[in-house]
Amino acid sequence: MKKDFGDTISNNVYEYRVLARMSQQELAEQVGVSKQTIFVMEKGNYVPTLLLAFRIAEFFNVDVNDIFTYEKGNDKNEN
Repeated sequence: MKKDFGDTISNNVYEYRVLARMSQQELAEQVGVSKQTIFVMEKGNYVPTLLLAFRIAEFFNVDVNDIFTYEKGNDKNEN
């Protein structure tokens, strides 16, 4: 049985993109993904790969932890 730790990753992609006055399409082209990927990431419905997270952070010239935040959950399968 797979454990559900309840961990999540939140992000500030929307905030950085808006401050840079970029469209979702423009950011997507810069980091090599589709506009839909940026859309679902900003809505919190998609956790990017490490590679994509680092590409986005590098594009905005910030640390990856400034854009993406790991939030530890609880182990729901504790015995």
